[in-house]
Order: sequence, then structure tokens, then C-alpha cells
Amino acid sequence: MRTRNILVIKLGALGDVVLSLPQIMQLVEAHADDRVTLLTAPAFAELVSGLPLQVVTFRRKGFVEMLRVVRWLLGQQFDVVYDLQGSLRSRVMTQLTQADKRVGHKPAIAYTHAPSGPAASLHAFDRFNEVLVAAGLEAALPRLKLPVSVAATSRVAAWLQQQGLQGQPLVPVHAGSSRQWPSKRWPEACFRSLADALEARGLAVVWIGGEAERTLNARLATHAGVDATAVFGLAELLALAGQAVFAVTNDSGPMHVLSAAALPVYAFFGPTDWRRSHALGQAERVLFNKVPCSPCQLPVCPPQREHVCMQGITPETVLTRLEIDGLLPL
Repeated sequence: MRTRNILVIKLGALGDVVLSLPQIMQLVEAHADDRVTLLTAPAFAELVSGLPLQVVTFRRKGFVEMLRVVRWLLGQQFDVVYDLQGSLRSRVMTQLTQADKRVGHKPAIAYTHAPSGPAASLHAFDRFNEVLVAAGLEAALPRLKLPVSVAATSRVAAWLQQQGLQGQPLVPVHAGSSRQWPSKRWPEACFRSLADALEARGLAVVWIGGEAERTLNARLATHAGVDATAVFGLAELLALAGQAVFAVTNDSGPMHVLSAAALPVYAFFGPTDWRRSHALGQAERVLFNKVPCSPCQLPVCPPQREHVCMQGITPETVLTRLEIDGLLPL
């Protein structure tokens, strides 16, 4: 039998890429005798570096870059394309391949196969499964544990030793969020109180995040925990999760990456609907305050509402939950 050329398109964003990884792994298994290529953004290539597939990156900006990818698509002679992105750009890419079988999220001229009717599921993971089922494949199971590279593990071990944290029970905490979504953030004072309580129990808090969290993490680390702003890439974050007891985050990309290491991740939700975007396998660890205005889908909370969806989740509530789940030392 001829080896077929298979293309999977998943360009972003970080959370959605992580949520699609079980489906991507399922596709690799289903096409074990074929050549599978993933087209994604450069930032996400390291997440799939341990999987048996070829990775081609696309920066998504600039005419020259788009022309490069178009020429590459036209020259590959793909037999099957799975569009897990579902955007106008990815539909055009899918159409350009002229593959005999082109599978997408919903009926469109770009696709030969798609789920019939509107999406039946709220959560992104389930919608990705609908694409697989439309292609005649089995749905992926809602579990994920990505392989961690030796190099990333070594870099994290060296950093932990440098910080005097080697062998200590770790709790990665992401107190930030997208700059466009400040309403996703649990109050800074609450994070500070929680960190104080965790360290009093003998747990070492590690403040993670990128440059957007630098000022916030610096303030938090003056009270408790270690500032690890911009220290870890995605591969190192997976390695750090492998050394941790659990994590606490806002609804964010790091929430999804940490869950990809099968680490218990407790995440705060308020303005966004946790049923649509909770981390894979973490639905039982979602922390939210049930109020009439949530989810509002507003990036900034109106002052008159006083951010009640997040303010109503107290550090004591989180600690009690961790105790019930047996994750805090007695």
C-alpha cells in the first residue's frame, strides 16, 4: 500500500493547541503507515517535538510568509487534510491542497467531510473530536501526558538547584492572564494570601509567566514564593509540572500546558465559561463563584459589579478544596 501524505492544521492559540493534542496523537496513530505533517505556529513546535510527526511552522503574519506556505502547500500533494483550526485562513489552506479528503469543523466548500449541522458540543476538545468522527475515525480520549525532553528536564533541574528548591514540593502559580483579559485574574491580594498559606504548609510556590507578568510576579515574590518570570519555555514548563504537586492558575495558556503533564491544575473562572475552555481532565478542579453575571465574556469587569465572580472565591475556599483533595500536608 502506498504511503499517504497527511496534513493536520492547528495554528493556535496555545490553549486550543494543547486541547487538540489528543486528537493529533490519535491521527498519528490512525495513520501509522503514512507520513503525517503538522502545520502550526513556531511557538508551539516544542510541544509536539516528542511526537512521531513532521512539524512545519507558519508565522501567520506578512505577505512573504503567506506566499511561502502557499507554495509549500501546492507542492506537497497531500492525500488527506484535517483542519483543526477552522478559521478562514485554514480553510483557504485546506482548499489549496486539493487533497482528495479534506476534513473540517463545519460544512464548507473547502471540505469534503465535516460534521453535519451546528457544533453539538461546548468544549473545544469535544469539537475537535467531532472532526475526527466526521472523518470516520474514533474520538480521542480526554487524557493527555506529553513526553518531556531530557534537555528541558535538565534545565529545570539546574534552575531548581540554583534556587535551593531541589527536592521540595513545588506549586507553580500563574497569577496573570492575557493583557486583553484582565477580568480573568483572581485578585492579587488573594494570590498573596494563598501563597503565604501554602508556604506555611511547607510547599514552595513558583510564580510562572512571561514578560506580561514580570511586575506582578515581582510584587508577589516579595511576600512569598520564587519569581520565575520568563524562565521557562513550554518544554520547561512541562518539565516543571513533572516535579510539582499541583498548580493554581487563572484561565490562561499556562493552565493548559501544566495540565498536559497530567498535573492537578486548579483554575479560576469567572468572566469566561469554564464548560467551554477548562483544561483537559481538570473539570473537577475548576474554581468559580456562581453569580448571575457570570460568565459575562467581558475582558474588563464593569466597576459596579466589583468583580464579584472572582472576589467571591476566597483563599480559604481554595485551601479547603486542596485539603479535601488530599494535596496539603496535615
